[in-house]
Amino acid sequence: MRVVGLIGGVSWASTIEYYRIINLRVNEALGGIHSAKCIIYSVDLGELKEYQDAGDWRSVAAALSEAAGRLEAAGAEAIAICANTMHRVAEELGEAVSIPLIHIGDVTAKKVLERGVGNVGLLGTRFTMEEDFLKKRLRSYGLKVLVPEPGDREEVNRIIYEELVKGILKSESKKKLIEIIKRLVKAGAEGVILGCTELPLLVKKGDVEVPLFDTTRIHAEAVADFILGKFEP
Repeated sequence: MRVVGLIGGVSWASTIEYYRIINLRVNEALGGIHSAKCIIYSVDLGELKEYQDAGDWRSVAAALSEAAGRLEAAGAEAIAICANTMHRVAEELGEAVSIPLIHIGDVTAKKVLERGVGNVGLLGTRFTMEEDFLKKRLRSYGLKVLVPEPGDREEVNRIIYEELVKGILKSESKKKLIEIIKRLVKAGAEGVILGCTELPLLVKKGDVEVPLFDTTRIHAEAVADFILGKFEP
């Protein structure tokens, strides 16, 4: 069994899901009372959010690179950032360590293609929806990526930062997200990526008619497969 270093706390609510999914998948594969070998470095999202809002991505990169370095020093054989938005500095982080990064965009794109979806909607923080760091990665696999209109992007971002990262789940917010997804479908999306690891806490498979791609589950299962020696980033 290999060891993965998880950069968590971005947010703690979704990191709990990562840990649960990874361990369930490892246990399903190995049986008995087996669990995953992993190391978690949980960062302070409040500190990173201040950097983000100031456009200071250099400080975000420095903080996450430090975390990755400590994970490598502790014995991690690969790194996973338990968030979509923080992949904004994935390249810098990758250069800071000598072990591979399991990129959330790569494993998600492959799952989308496996379902035969070519036009995909993307929900996430405003950084994820408006900047190119994840959209470009998805497009490199031949996908067409659609994002909500400005007002809808603002609402998705608000729900994430004011509610979901705090573990707050509201039925009215779920309704709003479903309405936004329906508008993306009307605009041509054949499926929708929940491109923030907190969104699957609220929106689930079956809530809409098109396929939903849960980046938390997709990424966490890829991490588990690496631990089991079944996946190489």
